[in-house]
Order: sequence, then C-alpha cells, then structure tokens
Amino acid sequence: MKRPVYTVRDYAARIDEEDEIIVDQPAQFVSRITLNRPDENNKMGHVMRAQLFNQLQINDQDPDVRVTIIQGAGNHFCSGQDFGRSKGALPSFTDDTDGQLPRSNLQGWFMIMDLAKPVIAQVHGECLGSGMELAAACDIVYVADDARVGYPAVRNMGLPDMQIYPWLCGMRNALSIMLLAETMTGEESVKRGWGTKNFPADVLDDKVLDIAARVAKIPADLLAYNKRSVHRAFEAQGMRANLRHGVDMESLMFHSPSGGMLTRSVQDHARKPAMKSSSKQTSAKQFPAKQSSTKQNSKEGMAIHIHDSVTVHVHQEEESLKLQSKL
Repeated sequence: MKRPVYTVRDYAARIDEEDEIIVDQPAQFVSRITLNRPDENNKMGHVMRAQLFNQLQINDQDPDVRVTIIQGAGNHFCSGQDFGRSKGALPSFTDDTDGQLPRSNLQGWFMIMDLAKPVIAQVHGECLGSGMELAAACDIVYVADDARVGYPAVRNMGLPDMQIYPWLCGMRNALSIMLLAETMTGEESVKRGWGTKNFPADVLDDKVLDIAARVAKIPADLLAYNKRSVHRAFEAQGMRANLRHGVDMESLMFHSPSGGMLTRSVQDHARKPAMKSSSKQTSAKQFPAKQSSTKQNSKEGMAIHIHDSVTVHVHQEEESLKLQSKL
C-alpha cells in the first residue's frame, strides 16, 4: 500500500486547526499553557502536540518569558494519547519505518529537554500514558497528592514510547512499576523519584505559580546554562541513547508472539468501521475549574501503533481499567 507523502506545510497546518491549548501569562516572565480538551481528559493527538510544541518554541524565543507551566483543564492533566486524533501528518517529520509514532513522540520530548527555558509540569488527576511522558520530559514536576501517575498500558499494550522510569526512579522501582503495571499516587511518585514535590490539590495552583515566579527572577541566559548542565550530565551517562534504544525495542516487541497476536488484532479491527469519537470541545477562552471527581471514562479506547502504520482500538471495560489503576 502506497503511503501518503507529507510536507512541512502539512506539519505546520496542524498548528492552525481548532485550538486545543490555552496560553496566558499569570505572572511576570511566566507563561502558562493549558491542555484544553477536558471532555476527553486532555488526551493528546497530533494537533495538541503540534500546538503545544509550537507554543513552547515561541516561548523559548520570547524575551518576556523565562519559564513555562504546563497544566490540564478540568479534572485531569492528561490521561494518555488520543489515537483517534493521531492520524495523518505528525507534528514534525519522522521516518516511516518501524516505530514511526513512538519515535515522533520521543522526538517531541527531547525537544522539551533541549529548550533553553525551563518547563514546569503541574499535574493533577490522571497523568497516564503520553501524559506521564509529557510531564516526565519537563524539567520540574509538581504533583497533586491524589494524582494518578503511570503507564498502565504496559499490561496489555507493551512498552512506553519514553522508557524513563529507570532514569528517574532507579532499577528496583522501575522494575516494580513495569512488571506490575503500577499506577502511583502523586505522593508516591515523588517518593519514587518521578515527581519533584507534591502538594494538596486545592493549593497546587498557587504553589506552582509561586515557584514559577521564583524561577523567573533568574535571568534567562543563566537559566539556560543551569538547565543545560543537568541535562548534559545525564546525556553523558547515555540517557538519550538508552531512550532511543527503548523505542527500537518497542518496535521489535510487536514482532514477538504476543505482539504478533496484537498485529492480527490490528488486521481484524482495520476491516471494521472506525469508531466515531466525540467532537464536543470546550471553548478556547473558558475551561472548567479543577475539581475532585470520579473517573468519567466508562470505556477507554486504547490503541497500538504497529509497524504498518495501522491503529487499532482495543476496548477495555471500566472494571478492568479500575483494576489496573489500583495495581
């Protein structure tokens, strides 16, 4: 099957689609980006990624910005990848051999690490899958006590696109998280080294803004050197090479016996009509305040990107998801 050819114009066009982020400046030299798909728990597709990455790059060039906060509208930070909105042109060019989508995602996380200006993740509610990876790619991570952090899909869908746990949590914690598909509370994520500090959910906004304002008092050029010195230390230890190897391992995984079963499932589901996703969106100028609530998902559309660029939705019943989230 002949694959479509995308150009730089196709990648850039993602930025001009319906807004899926909100940008404001809550304090001097502080920019805040809000992931704004609360009705979908801020799941990330190609459009949100493109708009987020574009805004981060704009902030990096803006003399009136020294630090960026990323948060989620509504009840959750980001509950994963929206595979229904992960079709067509990627946020940027990535070769289309095995593991194209995971490599593209990892490329975006590396871009955040390479920015001169620090990025703070403000995590509440669900921070799962791609949401976990986004927050982990940020320089500082502040978490609500009752947040849920993890990559539960390792139980039935395989490896994360950014296998960061060993680098942040150490060998024993990483093995426990990966082998048990553990989902951590915000407090536990800090104890294990994934998060920087945890706060009660009702004061998270104020605490993060206060910290961002402190960071913003440091000149931007000094912040760039301070950030780069830490990242270079981990690069010297091989972190990025290891994360790239992880994507290659993820691609190989789909050629394993269990991965082969998933591939056949892809072929079966590819023959069925595509599942329609909700198009309901929240206004780009207003979004719900964060509140404690029960999970809104009755069924979760989970998916796998296989080497032949086909996406399959594997439906999991609510009770199964609840069970995974408690492990």
